[in-house]
Amino acid sequence: MTKVTIEKKQNSIVKFVCDGHTNYGVEGEDIVCAGLSCITQTAVLGLLTVAKIKCKVARDENRGFLSVELPEQLSADARHDADVILNTMLLGISDLYEGYSDFIELEVK
Repeated sequence: MTKVTIEKKQNSIVKFVCDGHTNYGVEGEDIVCAGLSCITQTAVLGLLTVAKIKCKVARDENRGFLSVELPEQLSADARHDADVILNTMLLGISDLYEGYSDFIELEVK
C-alpha cells in the first residue's frame, strides 16, 4: 500500500510524501502505482520547471518514496502557481484513491 500524506498551511499544500508500493499488480505492470507516480512526478516537474520553485525533493525508487517540500517563503505569483499545480495533483490522487482505496492511503492534514 502507498501512503500519501499531504500537509497544508493556510489552505495551501506545503509538502507531500508518497511512501511504499501499492502492490496492485506485479512490478512493471502495476497500473495504480504507475498512475500515482505519473500524477506526483508531473506535479514535481510543474513545480521545478514551469513554476521554477526550488523545492526540497527526496526519492528512493526501491522503497517507492517521494517527498516534496516547498520553501517557506514564496512570492504571491509562485504561491499561486504552486497552489494550481498541487491542488490539481490532489484532485488526481483523490480520484485514483476513490477507485483504489485498498491500495492507497490518503491523509490530508
